[in-house]
Amino acid sequence: MFDIAIDQDQPITEFYAELTSGAAALVDGEPDPIANMANIAALIWQYVPELNWAGFYRVIDDELVLGPFQGKTACIRIAIGSGVCGTAAATGKVQRVADVHAFPGHIACDAESRSELVIPVFKGSVLLGVLDLDSPLPERFGSADEAGMIALVEAIANNLG
Repeated sequence: MFDIAIDQDQPITEFYAELTSGAAALVDGEPDPIANMANIAALIWQYVPELNWAGFYRVIDDELVLGPFQGKTACIRIAIGSGVCGTAAATGKVQRVADVHAFPGHIACDAESRSELVIPVFKGSVLLGVLDLDSPLPERFGSADEAGMIALVEAIANNLG
């Protein structure tokens, strides 16, 4: 059992440093990528406020396939290049979207989602998938959230594939 306690009321950069440290501890020594994704999704869900979905899409046979997550049921398959997640996968670049309804080709798995942050997950040069965070609030994710989640993903990527 892991005993991770993260103070959600501290400055955001310190919050993400603690979240990243907790994530690294969760995956340390565990070789199973699905188990690691499941624990990371649960950790993010537990500590990052104002989310309605947190989880992974994995690259399988040139498409994104639903992986471990927390939240409502979700789209199972997303074509690379489609929607916010598919765009992150196709470009290899973070997608931080203030209003998903204004994003061309947005895939509405949950009509209540208003903003989204998607971080590509690479192991070396190989794209393993994406970490997807959705919020019912417009403009939920700022540059500090983006930087914090990039650092988290970089810290655990070798344990996700």
